[in-house]
Amino acid sequence: MAAKHQTNYPALYTLITVFFFWGFIAAGNSIFIPFCKSYFSLDQFQSQLVDFAFYTAYYVGALLLFIFGTFKNKDIVGGWGYKKSIVFGLLFSALGAGAMILAVEANLYGGMLTGLFIVALGFSLQQTAANPFAISLGNPKTGADRVNLGGGINSFGTTIGPLIVAFALFGTTATVTDDQIKHLDLNKVILLYICVGLLFVAAAGMFHFSRKVPAGISNEPMEKANKALKTLVIMTGLLVLFFAPVFSSYKSHEAHRIEVLTKEVDDLKIAAATGKEDQVLADDLTEKKTAQINELKTSLDRQRMLCLSGALLVVVGGLLFANKSAKKNSEGWGALQYPQLVLGMLAIFTYVGVEVAIGSNLGELLKLPDFGGHQSSDIAPYISMYWGSLMIGRWAGAISVFHLSNSKKTLALIVVPLIAFSVIIGVNTLAQKDMTPLYYYVVCVVLQIAAFFISKDKPARTLTVFSIFGVAAMLIGLFSTGNVAIYAFLAGGLACSIMWPAIFSLSIIGLGKYTSQGSAFLVMMILGGGIIPPIQGKLSDIIGIHQSYIIPVICFAYLLFFAVAVKSILKKQDIEVDEIEAEGVH
Repeated sequence: MAAKHQTNYPALYTLITVFFFWGFIAAGNSIFIPFCKSYFSLDQFQSQLVDFAFYTAYYVGALLLFIFGTFKNKDIVGGWGYKKSIVFGLLFSALGAGAMILAVEANLYGGMLTGLFIVALGFSLQQTAANPFAISLGNPKTGADRVNLGGGINSFGTTIGPLIVAFALFGTTATVTDDQIKHLDLNKVILLYICVGLLFVAAAGMFHFSRKVPAGISNEPMEKANKALKTLVIMTGLLVLFFAPVFSSYKSHEAHRIEVLTKEVDDLKIAAATGKEDQVLADDLTEKKTAQINELKTSLDRQRMLCLSGALLVVVGGLLFANKSAKKNSEGWGALQYPQLVLGMLAIFTYVGVEVAIGSNLGELLKLPDFGGHQSSDIAPYISMYWGSLMIGRWAGAISVFHLSNSKKTLALIVVPLIAFSVIIGVNTLAQKDMTPLYYYVVCVVLQIAAFFISKDKPARTLTVFSIFGVAAMLIGLFSTGNVAIYAFLAGGLACSIMWPAIFSLSIIGLGKYTSQGSAFLVMMILGGGIIPPIQGKLSDIIGIHQSYIIPVICFAYLLFFAVAVKSILKKQDIEVDEIEAEGVH
């Protein structure tokens, strides 16, 4: 691409703008979720549909590219060229921003979900093209440096996204109660998405008209995997079948009955308070109707949880079935014949799921009295610190690409995370947020620095250490309250920060000619961000938001299992795990 392997910096700087968009919108959803819950009077599962719409789009986009590529026997994105693919993706995201504006104007939650789905569908195309494009813009040996630069910009987007979205939703720094949220004017949200849409269009124009940005066309043929394609399509159909009853249950006779009874209870309370109804009689009727409501809700939520568990089983069971079948006869299964990839796909599914679930459910957790009793308008600093924790880890993880001497690397591993922490504090302080409660979170950052030294830049060891870090943090959060628990759950971001490149590298090593296909399958598994957060949301409706954080414990435990199991798998293939270099950015 670049003559004499010189880095094409103008093209690179243009490219990394899309990395910022991914982080900005994704982290902003963590503020949008609790807002929507209050504004539209949703339960926790319904509010998590923001994540469902956003991250499912990544899966749908990647699957469609795989389907079309299989039929045409070529890489669709490579055929279009990375440049044109990113332009198409940006314009598609701009279309989603337009749909979002119309939905906000019409006050339709379903319309907003559709808008986010379209935005993320564009992101799926952008992400498929951006990582290999960054590598192609110079010497392949320094490709990781350019991808990590994009990752740093992405992480900065995740840090300021919650602050900007919070300002668009709540305006000033004054506290807005959940009751007041229902009466907020959403003009600023419309303005935000007008600006976002225009930025998408401007970025697309910058890409299209820049002569410094190469076309990036690649005409490599697609490796055939018809059986894998068939399995993925069947899995998609089954996912639809399991999610459909959950959605329809909110329009069922039982759901309508709950609405009627809830209104009757509210009317009784008002009547008793104004003296129109005898207090004792009103209390008795209220108690009976509340018991009916709880009985109906319990029955419905159990059915919904059963369906959501079925959806999870489809993903896990479908991939394990594919690998088991491929062991008997590998023909037609493509990359799915490799156990490290299949377990890695489940690891990416779990990793993205837990990363998103912790942040997306955090707003509801912080409303509890034991966690500060915060209003939705006051949680932006905590959400910013959670997503900023990923930036702390990624900045530290990028140090190794600069080939520093041992002494300088040691110093950088200590200083860089602390600088990143200071940036998060500084950005929030400039936004007039009170960061005093989060100053001592630096203790968690110091623990992460220690984890980096133990990891020694080895993917399997890194994943093991940070998975243990994640399990420990979530367990501390589960069995404590107050700042200790808040810090523990925020530390989930520190645990997740460095996992993507480790999982990615361990999953695609040894795939040979199926490496590109395996990479595409891994990107599909961003689907985890659309399934695991709603599962935690529904579990929280049943057992409470604090207790629902058992889901992240299970997720980190699986990632620990993968880190241990993949070493054994690769050893059988005569692959030395310690020689693998981490790659890829999410």
